[in-house]
Amino acid sequence: MAYERIMGLDVIDEQEYQQYREAMMPILKSFGGSFGFDFKVSEVLLSKTSDNINRVFTITFPSQKQMESFFSYPDYLDVKNMYFDRSVKSNTIISLHETTI
Repeated sequence: MAYERIMGLDVIDEQEYQQYREAMMPILKSFGGSFGFDFKVSEVLLSKTSDNINRVFTITFPSQKQMESFFSYPDYLDVKNMYFDRSVKSNTIISLHETTI
């Protein structure tokens, strides 16, 4: 079993967002996390939010506890503050669930 989060983002600065991804990747791996799918979206046909979504991805962890620990880890929060907050206008959690993939 694994724990997966499906996210939708409104990325407003692709270069800055790429720096975020590169900086957070070693931290993500240290928590057993990984990306499964990653899409740049050109058109959203139906949404439960008024926020724009132009990026959709899955992020998976061995457990919900490891996911929660990752997102509250001080080194991750530093990277998030440095790059993510300037490159992403909004983020939407589309789904959280256990998976066998």
